[in-house]
Parts: sequence; C-alpha cells; structure tokens
Amino acid sequence: MSDTAQPAADPRPVDAEEILDGILSWVHLETPSHDAAAVNTLVDLVETDLRVHGARVDRLPGRDGWGDILRARSPWGGDGPGVLFLGHLDTVHPIGTKADVNPIRREDDKVFGPGIYDMKAGSYLGYNAYRHLARHGVETPLPMTLLLVSEEEVGSPISREVIEAEAARAKYVLVAEPARDGGKIVTARKGVARFDLEITGRPSHAGSRHQDGRSAIREMAHQILALEAMTDYDRGVTVSVGMVHGGTAVNVVPFACRAEVDMRVPDGPTGDEMVARILGLAPVGPDVEVRVTGGLNRPPFEKGPGIAALFDHARALAAEIGFELVDTHTGGGSDGNFTAALGVPTLDGLGADGAGAHTHWEHILVSSLEPRARLLIRLMETLR
Repeated sequence: MSDTAQPAADPRPVDAEEILDGILSWVHLETPSHDAAAVNTLVDLVETDLRVHGARVDRLPGRDGWGDILRARSPWGGDGPGVLFLGHLDTVHPIGTKADVNPIRREDDKVFGPGIYDMKAGSYLGYNAYRHLARHGVETPLPMTLLLVSEEEVGSPISREVIEAEAARAKYVLVAEPARDGGKIVTARKGVARFDLEITGRPSHAGSRHQDGRSAIREMAHQILALEAMTDYDRGVTVSVGMVHGGTAVNVVPFACRAEVDMRVPDGPTGDEMVARILGLAPVGPDVEVRVTGGLNRPPFEKGPGIAALFDHARALAAEIGFELVDTHTGGGSDGNFTAALGVPTLDGLGADGAGAHTHWEHILVSSLEPRARLLIRLMETLR
C-alpha cells in the first residue's frame, strides 16, 4: 500500500447517473442462483463488455446446475500478486420479482429492484472501476483480476475452489457486497455453518396403535429446543432451525423428520466447539435415531493486522474523496470469508449503500454511487 493517499490519476468526474444506468441494465436481467440459463444471460453481457475494454477474459463453465464463472485479468501489471475484485451475479429472487413484488423504480434517492443491493450494484461498481481505468489509460501498480461468480447466494459450492485459488495469488481482495448501516464497510464476518438433521422413529396408526409408534416429530421438537438454546449473544453465537419437514399423514405417528440448521460463530475455536456440539446431538426419546451431517461452509472472517492496515488505507482515501469511512462486523457471510481465512487482506462491504437485502423492498441510494465508485477506483490505483 502507498504510505499516503496521492492525488487521483484521472480528475475527470465519475458520473453517478451513467453508473446507475449500467446497474439497472444488470438488474433487468433477473438471475436467481438456481436458474443457470438466466445467470448466464448476464454473464454473456458482462463478458462482452469486459472484452471491449481490453480485459483478458476466461469463462469457466458451471456444473451441477449452476451458472458460469467469469474471470477477467487486466492487460497490465504482469502476473505477480495483484488486486482481486470479488463479486457475484446471482440473486435470491425468482424470475418475475421485478414484475410483481419489487418493480424496478426510482423514488427520490432510492432505486428499487430485485438484487440491486445484494449485490448487482456492488459487482457493477467493480466492473465500472476497471472500465474507468481502462478508458483513461491508467495502468494500476498491481495487476487486477475481476472474479464474478454465479452461486454465492447458495454458499458458492462450485466457485469456492476458484475463489481460493485466485486469492492465493492475490496481495489484496476487494469485495463489493452491500454497505452496512449507512455506508459502513465490513472488516469482519462470522463463520457460517449448515447442518442437516435427520430423525427416524417408528410408524404406527395414530388411533388404534399409538403406543407402538415412535414420533420423529416429537424427537425433532426436543432437538430444536436444544439447538436454539445454543444461541449465545454474548459469545456471538447464533443457531437457527430454519426448515423442518416431517410426517406422511395426520393419522400416522410420523417415522421421519428432517431439519436444516444455520449457525454463525465469531472465530475458529468457537466454530470448532459448536460444530462438535451439534454433530454430537443424541436422542432424547427411546427407539429413535438422530443423524447430523454438516459443518462450517464459510470460515470466520477476522480483522487481523493486514485487514486493519488495508482499512486504514481505504479510510485515508475516503477522506481525500470527502467522506468518513467507518468499518463494522456482521453476522452475514460472503465469499470474502474464504479469502480472509487464507490470510489475504480483504475489505468487504464496498458496494452501494441502501437496505433490504433479500426483501421485496431492496434498494440502493443513488447518492452513494459516486463516492463508492471513487473509492474503488482509488484503491485499485494506489494499492502496491
């Protein structure tokens, strides 16, 4: 990193309205994670635009029903450790959301649309930063790589290995997930664990032979209470049973029940402890079987010295631009968890300010676009 923030290499203005138009061109293409063809329609658009601006683009085919992964490298800077910009093109919203519960619209400073906040605006800001530099003939001190994945919202099952491989060759990682709490960027995230809990009991007629049955749902109720009781806000641990399925008919003592569990932990040792507790769940009732599978799928993202130094650099650049940059930690996971866990200095939450991620009132603030765009450009220009 540079010791001090230097004057911007290109003083020409950043056009927030032009950026917004580009963001909306991406939002109009609805891209739910599970619809590979829809995601790839946006991948097509971004790939074409990056090639126009001179990037060396690789398109990595998706698999297992997921869309393609786009990797673009700057034509400058050589092949040494560089700056990795990490984003995703998928959203949680099904096709038709923009025509129904969250139509694309502008209301004063707010612009609404499915996935606009999480994280099409942020991914576009990364693309825009590269385009800005390429347009103005600015070659950054370090080579740049843009990695845009297709299935972050479901845990990055196929892109994690690509993300970690790119992080291993990077000196810094910038992640433009949405800003938090009025514009704060993220320098720490909890680790994320997922578990499947399966219980097998014994079926019987609920009227005539109730005593012969062993209810899997009854056992699941005990296990849900035990799991939810593991939440400890003082330690930063949350455990939530988010989905439960069981039974075959109302007049049958249920012999099978399944639940999906989400856990968030602040650090590695706590994660190891809590994973062991959940995998060690034992039956409460007689003659039932409890099986638990799963574990951490996003390691904790902890603010170490490298991240602290990178944040200090970004804060100085923000002051140069004219705003105060504040950092925070969050319980939500991102692909930045993978890169930070490898020890690569990572800044997250560099995307647009707004609110309503994953909701029907998801929106960004237009007023945040110019300063956030400038910050990303300046980071790419000054990191060494």
